[in-house]
Amino acid sequence: MPDVELNFSRAEYAARLAKVRTKMDAAGIEVLFTCDPSNMAWLTGYDGWSFYVHQGVIIGPTGDPIFWGRAMDAVGATKTCYMGLDDIVGYSDDYVMSTERHAMQHLAALLKERGWAQLRLGVEMENYYYTAKAHAVLCAEIGQSPTDVTALVNWCRAVKSDQELVYMRRGARIVERMHERIFEVFEPGKRKNEVAAEIWHTAIWGAEEDGVQFGGDYPALTPLLPTGDEAAAAHLTWNDKPVPNNSGTFFEIAGVHRRYHVPLCRTIWLGEPPADIQQAEEVVLEGIDAGIDAARVGNTAGDVARAFYGVLEKHGVEREGRCGYPIGMSYPPDWGERTFSIRPSDETVFEENMTFHFMPALWMPEWGLEITETLRIREGGAAEPLANVDRKLFVKN
Repeated sequence: MPDVELNFSRAEYAARLAKVRTKMDAAGIEVLFTCDPSNMAWLTGYDGWSFYVHQGVIIGPTGDPIFWGRAMDAVGATKTCYMGLDDIVGYSDDYVMSTERHAMQHLAALLKERGWAQLRLGVEMENYYYTAKAHAVLCAEIGQSPTDVTALVNWCRAVKSDQELVYMRRGARIVERMHERIFEVFEPGKRKNEVAAEIWHTAIWGAEEDGVQFGGDYPALTPLLPTGDEAAAAHLTWNDKPVPNNSGTFFEIAGVHRRYHVPLCRTIWLGEPPADIQQAEEVVLEGIDAGIDAARVGNTAGDVARAFYGVLEKHGVEREGRCGYPIGMSYPPDWGERTFSIRPSDETVFEENMTFHFMPALWMPEWGLEITETLRIREGGAAEPLANVDRKLFVKN
């Protein structure tokens, strides 16, 4: 075993591997290949900005996971993973951006070398990092069509361990400081890029709790801070324009520590907010309270959504789409865990220490309002908000 400082104990990594193998057995899978960097990190500890090339982790019938990737990134695996060198495999650079060969040919050769090429293989078909070309080459090389095991590993990550919650609470402390800093610097005439720079600086600088200082990581989703009618769109970032007075801006950001995300959104109105914004704030806050109260062990994701939408319906407010998603470890381009959704039709049953971003935002034709919470499901009561930032529309005159 390499002498690597790990984010989790070897016992925790072993328990994760056992959980995945149990799910594999239930799905009739003998070998699993995951190329989702969040799943790779959760299973092995691997942490690197290398997900723009083909890479992944292989779970065979026995033994430790295998890191497979570009040779220069295999070096990074020796610095971050718990496995021995025999289970860290790199392919040469002539596979990268090549029209003559493909990295999946190397992966197929590795499966053959291990005696696994004819075993029942599972791959994540619905994944940002697994391309149509990769799938076609792999199928041709091993002579079989793998089974789709999209989200199998993701679901294993749903209930957080004590150590994962330590990292998420640190992320919460970071996002609290981020919002504090935003409110300090945000004012009419300030260029949006200057505000974004303050957000990045505060996020990466980190925070302190109980005398322990800790730094922040880059988020899987860049900060979003649209202003005025641009805030009617959910996913705009920033520009270099001055912030106008008498306008609203929502800030969709996350504190991140050891890759664990705690998103938290708040909205700032510069000047006097109009009546419709103030009314929307009241409705959203009432809906958030109802949703949090429904987020309990044994209840479902749909219960939370129905509680929130029930409040909106009572006040005559129309909104479509889901209003939350699971959160934890992630890499770009998305900080969600991509399993359940907070929507009325989702009957996922909550267990203690599940975590999700309750995201009941409103996007209207001329403005947007985001007030959100990252929640932990706890035994014996309503869900716990991980961060402590006033839940309101912030007004700055």
